[in-house]
Amino acid sequence: MSVRTQSSEQPAEADHRAGFACFVGRPNAGKSTLTNALVGQKVAITSNRPQTTRHTVRGIVHRPDAQLILVDTPGLHKPRTLLGERLNDVVRTTWAEVDVIGFCLPADQKIGPGDRFIAKELAGIKKTPKVAIVTKTDLVDGKALAEQLIAVDQLGQELGITWAEIVPVSATANQQVDLLADLLIPLMPEGPALYPEGDLTDEPEQVMVAELIREAALEGVRDELPHSIAVVVEEMLPREDRPADKPLLDIHANLFIERPSQKGIVIGPKGKRLKDVGIKSRKQIEALLGTPVFLDLHVKVAKDWQRDPKQLRRLGF
Repeated sequence: MSVRTQSSEQPAEADHRAGFACFVGRPNAGKSTLTNALVGQKVAITSNRPQTTRHTVRGIVHRPDAQLILVDTPGLHKPRTLLGERLNDVVRTTWAEVDVIGFCLPADQKIGPGDRFIAKELAGIKKTPKVAIVTKTDLVDGKALAEQLIAVDQLGQELGITWAEIVPVSATANQQVDLLADLLIPLMPEGPALYPEGDLTDEPEQVMVAELIREAALEGVRDELPHSIAVVVEEMLPREDRPADKPLLDIHANLFIERPSQKGIVIGPKGKRLKDVGIKSRKQIEALLGTPVFLDLHVKVAKDWQRDPKQLRRLGF
């Protein structure tokens, strides 16, 4: 078993490489946080509750000799609703199309049934190289980390997966994140850059804005709501009659929930929670777009939207 813990030398005159990598792992394995750390800017929604990434968000890592495009898929899980089945289909389609798959396993949790479920699916995908990434290493001591690395190696042997690399990282403590990029890049095909240099993601701005609002709405909402919130940005328009040096962007967005009883939870007493959601997400949106924003939020009921194909389509799934 080869575990990588120091930077490998890159040849000076290496040909340019560009390609796609995706991170997989059960919900809350640290995939989005890792994407953000590699790109160096917030592009994927991160939340401490599982199952929050719904859109394929691409983060782009630019290097002089390479471009690494990160595709962040929803966590694969045993589906209970039509939305769950669609998310799983999105995952499998993505796996077949990327150049390398990074399988994220948290250092602080023993390998469980959810990890095995994913590993078995991965074993069925023969051609794509697979890198095992042990995440959240800042949460454990050296002994526990060593045990987890051995367990990951054994999991591969058991299921017939040959790991191209096994890499321990901590995205929050920024340990070994650059090394991970160094190891993923040689697995990419040779070729020119696929995106212009300034781009960090190809996700439409409206979708990213919706994700930031959704992230703020999820924080602090009770456990029964994580899947029940969808956000749709209805319009983003520059405010007319503003001087050129003082622009203002008007954003109108709807938060959709499944039942009228959930409305009070999202709005909060005297509208306090919704106001907090607005303040928090507005700061993030202004940082993302680089312009002052007026944010208009409304909460609406879309009955049982997770189980209704027509509503799923309307909400972008």
